[in-house]
Amino acid sequence: MLEPFDPAAPAPTAADAAALATAPAHEIAAAVKSGQVSARAVLEASLQRIAALEPQVNAFTDVTTERARAKADAVDAARAAGHELGRLAGVPFAVKNLFDIAGLPTRAGSLINRTHSPATQDSTLVERLEAADAILVGGLNMGEYAYDFTGENAHDGPSRNPHSLGHMSGGSSGGSGAAVAAGEVPLALGSDTNGSIRVPSALCGIFGLKPTYGRLSRARTFPFVSAFDHLGPFARCPQDLALAYDAMQGEDPADPCLMPRPFEPTAARLSEGLGGLRVAVAGGYFRAKGMPEAFAAVDAVATALGASRTVEIPEAARARAAAYVITAADGAALHARRLHARAGDYDPAVRDRLIAGLAIPAAWTAAAQKFRRVYRAQVLKLFEEVDVILAPSTPCRAPELGQKTFVLDGETMLVRPNLGIFTQPISFIGLPVAAVPVWLDEGLPLGVQVIGAPWREDVVLRVAEALWQAGVCRAPVAKL
Repeated sequence: MLEPFDPAAPAPTAADAAALATAPAHEIAAAVKSGQVSARAVLEASLQRIAALEPQVNAFTDVTTERARAKADAVDAARAAGHELGRLAGVPFAVKNLFDIAGLPTRAGSLINRTHSPATQDSTLVERLEAADAILVGGLNMGEYAYDFTGENAHDGPSRNPHSLGHMSGGSSGGSGAAVAAGEVPLALGSDTNGSIRVPSALCGIFGLKPTYGRLSRARTFPFVSAFDHLGPFARCPQDLALAYDAMQGEDPADPCLMPRPFEPTAARLSEGLGGLRVAVAGGYFRAKGMPEAFAAVDAVATALGASRTVEIPEAARARAAAYVITAADGAALHARRLHARAGDYDPAVRDRLIAGLAIPAAWTAAAQKFRRVYRAQVLKLFEEVDVILAPSTPCRAPELGQKTFVLDGETMLVRPNLGIFTQPISFIGLPVAAVPVWLDEGLPLGVQVIGAPWREDVVLRVAEALWQAGVCRAPVAKL
């Protein structure tokens, strides 16, 4: 547990700051609620760590220092007055810079957007975390307009993998993954259209949650592909994911795609364990086009869970192709006007793919959407027989920064699109996934997708917690 720390004392030592800044969110909240530490002390430790590490990691694009201090002081004043604090009291968090933050332009990783007027209101999920007494400390680096799996931004520079600074953090929520892995914040929010929570979770060795499509509000965030866009948290343990997810649930008329669901708690159910859950491993498509260590990570998780069954997710390759068609066409439609006016201000790699998307025939996207309905029905039938399916998150460990190709099953393939080879067939139909980290050796981590049936975030988080408790999955703070 955290040691008491007096914010009126001299500036914290590096060890003091590390202990406060790198503690899990649930420990911070418990200590702040009890008065063991102040929210201001935790915040100052986080700010100190951000200042020390950012020249190396490059996870942040904005640090909201004065806003954060005002919120921390308000939390401490509320506790002193005897008020009940929220479930995330005093917990620092940061968000991918496609979330609206009042007073800042919503960059979405682009050069163009940073010239826009500042947001006048926070995104709904930022509001909900702050309503739970968490403290926003800033906006995070990301791939331009979320069209990226690498974490390399042409305008702000790459967010670097804290476990090896010469390697990718993953994208497009690379800053979110890097900030949590570096211990700059215990919680971060990202988005996942085709894999942008799961890929950084895998490469940076942390936990992530991509909820069911339509479960968390996307209001006041910059979109990419409305049919696939999800928002969710990153953390270094499943309990923190569950606390954040529970705080963000709820209806929101500002998001027309949000499904009307009651509050369904997950944090209170983590201790239920596996309880007869039927776990299977995805075979076929999900056992090809990957390096041996990616499959070894899945096998390690399967062994720990006692999963011996293999299931075939039907037509996964076709699903990925259909996801590509819809992504390119819808993303291009969203950007058509900006491309016409300011094509030179885009990252060329993003611009060229968007321009190519403008040429996709409408008949192709219609066929892809039709197949999507068929594919969803086929996959949901699998969940009549199993509760959880395991699959790799990425085909490899983190590639080096700037690396353009890798060899998978003897075939030279482009890194940028193919880091999402195993994630796209899952987000294509909006299934909930807990991304869990696996360390097979002293090298870089790998990731495993714990995939559940729609609306069963409680199940995938229970599995993640069981793996955490067993020591099979862990998320150590990077040694920088």
